[in-house]
Parts: sequence; structure tokens; C-alpha cells
Amino acid sequence: MSSKGWMPLDNAALIFPAIRRKKWNNVFRQSVTLQEDIDPQLLQQAVDELMPRFPSFYVRLRQGMFWYYLQQVDAPPRVAEDYAYPLTFMTKKEMGRCCLRVLYYKNRLAVEFFHALSDGGGALMFTKTLAAKYISLRYGVSIPPTDGVLDASLPPQKEELEDSFQKHAAPFAAYCPEAEAYHLPGKRVLGSFLHLITGVIPADRLHDVARSYGVTVTVFLSAVMAESIVAMQDQRVPLKRQKQVKITIPVDLRRVFHSRTLRNFALTVNPGVDPRLGTYTLQEICESFSHQLSAENTPQRMAGRIAQNVVPQKNPLLKGVPVIIKSPVMRAVYNRRGEKLGCLNISNLGVARLPEAMAPFVERMEFIIGVQYSYPNNCSVITCNGVTCINIIRSTQEPELERRFFSRLVELGVPVRIESNQEE
Repeated sequence: MSSKGWMPLDNAALIFPAIRRKKWNNVFRQSVTLQEDIDPQLLQQAVDELMPRFPSFYVRLRQGMFWYYLQQVDAPPRVAEDYAYPLTFMTKKEMGRCCLRVLYYKNRLAVEFFHALSDGGGALMFTKTLAAKYISLRYGVSIPPTDGVLDASLPPQKEELEDSFQKHAAPFAAYCPEAEAYHLPGKRVLGSFLHLITGVIPADRLHDVARSYGVTVTVFLSAVMAESIVAMQDQRVPLKRQKQVKITIPVDLRRVFHSRTLRNFALTVNPGVDPRLGTYTLQEICESFSHQLSAENTPQRMAGRIAQNVVPQKNPLLKGVPVIIKSPVMRAVYNRRGEKLGCLNISNLGVARLPEAMAPFVERMEFIIGVQYSYPNNCSVITCNGVTCINIIRSTQEPELERRFFSRLVELGVPVRIESNQEE
């Protein structure tokens, strides 16, 4: 953060202002469901008190001559009652005030982030710290800065504000061409409403079933999702015209490079299977996905992929191109390739551990990512206090994917309680 209160977008964030469209932008939500209803005044106090600690979140989006940038706001955003469905469109005017929202409904507090601020891993530290601050104010408990809750009394740390992509890029870029993936069809809903189906699952049972297949929960869920999409494509597309079924999985690079940044620092991997080569058992998909993820998720490989994105940013010719020309070009490149490599995302934040003093006040946490522009479904997962919430969001009318996916989990011995923001 400069002395004048502004900072450039990190490398991953550069694309987000350019690809915004009317009624679509990259916004995601994290929420904490507490045991008792929210006190809005105390929630606002918590938001106010965290502003000095998180300067990279209390910002507005600005357009410069050559790049967009983030500028600190003069006052923290006002909390508001959750009034509609999750991830309502964040307008240009709204992002000119602040690029995050803080909402509440009954006993749930939620934060919605424009993706240029951070990824799910960085945002989770803000969300947990906000919830901890609110609980401390409401109940007078002392919550230590552990398990991803940051010390609100300290100034922001330099490492938290760094663009870790620039720091960890390899000297040379690693390029690896990928085949396009199948995209699910569907009749789009009118307007901008997003259907949300939540599967609430006992975390220990899900972990046990995944372990029985010899894989992590992320790999297991991705394999079950791929199995469901393979069956759907098989019903709609002749075998010779079918495409690969690939699941886009974000990888938190903080763990790979031991980074402490609160800004974006993740890359995606697209493990998949080709239905044209034959049928696959779930065990085979699990094993294949596990191997593909392991092969990609190494420091050397990821550093090369980081360089693939960082090298063009440093090109002197690109730097000198005005943003009004640069943005349409970036959007065109994204349209041509950006969403072609996966059927949908499965973004799993893993286990959100809480300080012991905080845990009794929390019922569960949720994580919701929006749909992409060119494909209508996405999936996000988080586990907290022994409860795993799987959120599948869509912009189409047909709930076939959710029905197949959750029914298959039940067949495999994973109990699922279904919640929805609309009757199906």
C-alpha cells in the first residue's frame, strides 16, 4: 500500500475488471452462522474497528491510464441486512464505494468480495477475524489470534500486502496446451437470479468415505462430480463428438510457497477424463485425479505457471498501452480461452479451524462462488465445526447436476441434508 493509500492489482486480479459484464462479475461470499441472531450495531462496530488492520480489503476500484488499481476508502462500508439471493451483481458504482459487502440475516453474517481483492484463502482470514471481533464485542470473550484469526491490534504486515505472484515466478514460463472441456447445457433463468443448493454433510463421514477410496475430500468430490457430468454428456452427445470432462480445482499457493499474503495467490488445475477412451469406475477417476493433481502441484511446476502470467505483465509494450485498449484485448483473450478448460469449478477451502474460545458460538461456515460467464454451474466447499457445506450454484433452470451429484454421495454412504434458496 502506497503512502497515498493506493496499490496496484495483483497479477491474478488484473483480469477481473476487464472481464466484467453487465449482470456478471467475479464476486464470492463467505458466511458464518452463529448460535444467536446478529446485533447489527455491534457488527458495524466490528467492521469499523478492523479497517486499520485490513487496508487491502477496505478499498474501491479505480481506473488509471494504464491499469486499474485499488484505493483505500475514507470510511468503512455500512453493514446491511441480506435482502436477496447471494452474489447480487456488484455494480461499477458500488465498487467505486467499496469492493466488499458486509451483510447479516438472523444469525448469519456474510461478506461478499470482488475477486480483485483476494481469493478464498486470503478472504477467509478476514471473515474469521471479523466474526471473532464481533463475538468478542457481543459476548465479552477474549479470542486469541490463532487458527487464521489475525491480531486486530497489530498494524498490517508487509507480507500480507505483497503480490506473491511477482515474488515466486520462475525465470521461464511453463506452457502446457490443454484440450477443451465439455460445458453443461441449460436454459438460463430470466434476470440475474442464481439458484443455490446446499448439501450439509457430517464432515467425519465424508472424510471416511474419501479415505476409503485412498484420496482427499477434494479429489473425491471432484471425481463424483466428474462421474455425474460424464453420465450427463453421454445422454446428450454421441460418443465421437464428446469432449473431456474436467474439473477446475483452485490450488492455494500459500501452502506451496509459505506465503502470508492476504491478496490473490492461487492457480487452478484441471484434472479430467476422456469418455471417448472408455468407461471409468469411480475408483479409477479418483486415482487419475489424484495423480494429475500431484503432478501439477509442485513448487517448480507452479512457479513456471506463475511466470506464464507474470511475464506478459512486465512487457514494456503492454505496460504502455492505455487501459481502454488493454481491457477489450484481455477480455477477447479470456473469451477465447479463459473458461474453455473446465466443466465447472470445485473450490474447497478445506477445514476452517477456529480458536477454542470462538468455536462454541459458531454453528457452521459457508463459501459460495458465482457462476462463470460461459458455463452455468459452480461448486464450493468449506468445513467448520464438524459440518461440511457443499454449495452448488447455477444460472439455469435445470437442477439435474445437483440431483445426480448429491444422490450419488448418498449411494456411497454420505448422508446429505439439502437446503435451497428456492423450491425446486
